[in-house]
This record gives sequence, C-alpha cells and structure tokens, in this order.
Amino acid sequence: MAFTDQRFDVNLSILFTELPLLERPAAAAAAGFSAVELWWPWIETPTPPQAELDALKKALDDAGTQLVGLNFYAGRLPGPDRGALSVPGEESDRFRANIDVAADFAASVGCKALNALYGNRVDGVDPAVQDSLALDNLVLAARAADRVGATLLVEALNKPESPLYPLVSAPAAIEVVDKVNELSGLGNATFLLDLYHLAMNGEDLNEVIDLYAAKTGHVQIADNPGRGAPGTGSLPLADLLDRLAKAGYEGWVGLEYKPGDGPSAEAFGWRTN
Repeated sequence: MAFTDQRFDVNLSILFTELPLLERPAAAAAAGFSAVELWWPWIETPTPPQAELDALKKALDDAGTQLVGLNFYAGRLPGPDRGALSVPGEESDRFRANIDVAADFAASVGCKALNALYGNRVDGVDPAVQDSLALDNLVLAARAADRVGATLLVEALNKPESPLYPLVSAPAAIEVVDKVNELSGLGNATFLLDLYHLAMNGEDLNEVIDLYAAKTGHVQIADNPGRGAPGTGSLPLADLLDRLAKAGYEGWVGLEYKPGDGPSAEAFGWRTN
C-alpha cells in the first residue's frame, strides 16, 4: 500500500496504551512521529490538578512531540459515554467546567484543534432539549477555542458502535458545524472527518470528501472492518487521503486505530509497504 507524504499523528489514547500516559509521547517519537493527539486523558475529572497538566506538557516537550488534537472532557471514553455537552445535569456542568481548562492546556502546548464530542441521547429527555443544550455548550467551546487560536471540531461517529449518539453521518455533523458558526459568528467550528466511522455508516467516502473537505478541520483513519491499521481491512485509505489532499486538505491525519495483538510500536509497518 503506497501512501503519499501525509502528515500523520498518533492518537495516544488508542495506541501505546500499554504504557503509562506520560511515557507515550516518547514512545511515539521513537516510532518516528513528531505529532500526537489525545482524548481527554483524565476520564474521572474535567479539572485535573495543575501538576498533572504540567507533567503532561513536560512529557510532550521532552519527547519533542507536538500535540495537534485534544478532546474536551467527554465522560468515560473509552467506555459507554460519547461526550458530555448534550447531557443535561452533572455531565453538562462537567463539560462547561472543562472548557477553559482544556483550552488553556491546548494553548500551553500549541495545540490548535479541540474536539467536542456531542454526547449520547438520554432516555426520558426530549432530543430537542439536548440539541439546544448542545448548541449552547458548543458556542461556549467555540469561543474558548477562538480565544487560544484553535478550531473547534465536531465529529460524526458510527451507529453500530455508538447507537445512542445522534451524529452518525457526515451531513448531521456538518449541520451542527454550520449552526455553531452561525450562532457564534466566529467561523472556527469544523468537521472532524473520521474515515473509519463514516465507512461503518455506509457513506460514500469519495462524495463526503468532495462535499466537505473545505469544512474539514481534522482527519482520522482506521481500516474497516476491524478498526485496525491500514492494510488490515478493505478501505482504500491511500486513495482516500490522496483525494483529500487534492481537494485542498493540508491538515493532520490522526492514526486512531487498534494496534492488534502486538505492541503499538509494531503497528506502523504499513508506512513503508
């Protein structure tokens, strides 16, 4: 499989998880990567002690790795949750408490993309109420991202693995992106185009790229089926990434796949095949 010269970064929340968090940036660097991304690393709290934030910054700096993407607090991820911003009550409050913490940490390490996972539908709650809450919180997140010179990412997930998540198509996520930009007036909300999730939804990936490349702020990949490394499934990832590049996308491509049975350091052989 031949790949053109893409800017790949490693998602340290799914790769190198056999190591403690603070050892993962150095492991990514040893595997040949200068950029990484993360889900919110502190699953239990939206507001970790400053010492823990400082320790992660030091680990990134010492490894010479650039953090290029960071999730806002999203509940238990990995786990049953798919975000917090549309979930009324305590989870929405936790998301709001996290907004400035995440934005300020991103600013401290030069991260320019902040991903806000929408959250699952809640039994007994009117979806319209959740959607209104989501827009309020996304506008707050967009303002915080703008304050630190970052873009806000809105992601579509896949319905088979996330049946309660409402944004399970590219058009659904783009609709939210457009609403947030209209309400905030900032224009910094963008689409997180995850080729694996969209493939799982049965979407026409070429069409998605052609329609939405201009609104895409970040890209993530895994092969399908299996969510493994490129070449373990049937997606023509090299061709799709070439199509994205030709459509004008010049950003990072996050490697958000499962490493398989071996150590994560052995999960990148496709880059030289």
